[in-house]
Amino acid sequence: MSGLPSPTIVHLDEHYVAIDKPAGLLVHRTAIAMENDPGDYALQRVRDHLGQRVYPIHRLDRPTSGIVIFGRTSEAASRLAAAFAAGEVDKRYLAVVRGHAPERARIDRPVPAHEGKNAPRRAALSELRRLVITELPIAVGPYPSARYSLVELRPRSGRWHQLRRHCAHLRHPIVGDTNYGDGAHNRLFRERFAVRRLLLIARALAFTHPYSGARIELTIAPDPEFGGVLEALGWGWPPPGMDAEWPEEATPEDVPRDISIATADEQR
Repeated sequence: MSGLPSPTIVHLDEHYVAIDKPAGLLVHRTAIAMENDPGDYALQRVRDHLGQRVYPIHRLDRPTSGIVIFGRTSEAASRLAAAFAAGEVDKRYLAVVRGHAPERARIDRPVPAHEGKNAPRRAALSELRRLVITELPIAVGPYPSARYSLVELRPRSGRWHQLRRHCAHLRHPIVGDTNYGDGAHNRLFRERFAVRRLLLIARALAFTHPYSGARIELTIAPDPEFGGVLEALGWGWPPPGMDAEWPEEATPEDVPRDISIATADEQR
């Protein structure tokens, strides 16, 4: 078993168990991952903790931390998986991104269904709202300072690397993203803050319980490493605007459905 911290259980009932998955831990085994990590997965840890088999419902990328939920029976997993597929589960993420992101954006852009050059593209929709910004007096590339935003993200679909790809498409990549991010800013966070992870967490999950009909709303606070970044950037926890309600659904005239290129000044 790896040296990663054990997942914390954030919800447990007769049908479901939800955990706070640490960054770097796979949700469940895959053929590719088994070559390098043959025995350490969130699913296995939860199974061993409960002393029973559990069933995956959805997944998070390995470098993403936050809430993951499992079914305690295959039927329970299937019922909630159907709600995920139907877009009936509200998912909210926090991310630190490069530059001053727009106050709000709606990204409607297909992404590949899976890894591989010839992977088919699938429709994908994400929403973003900016919570707070900062500017550090540290030169990066041609710019005399480095700008960052803390954003909340709501994926309306569940595609592979969806949020990471959509933030990169806005020209506001997530800090620590080695696939779609900015190497210079990733290096700054490694050298200045000793942060070597993707700064993306799944912080909230809400759904109607398939058996009881109760509304289940799960939230977590950032882990110590992510929280330390918030403190270092002068934001703290909770940051301003964290508890504000999302605005009502805007018209296309109010919120661009797709922003392809931020200005150079906004990006940095």
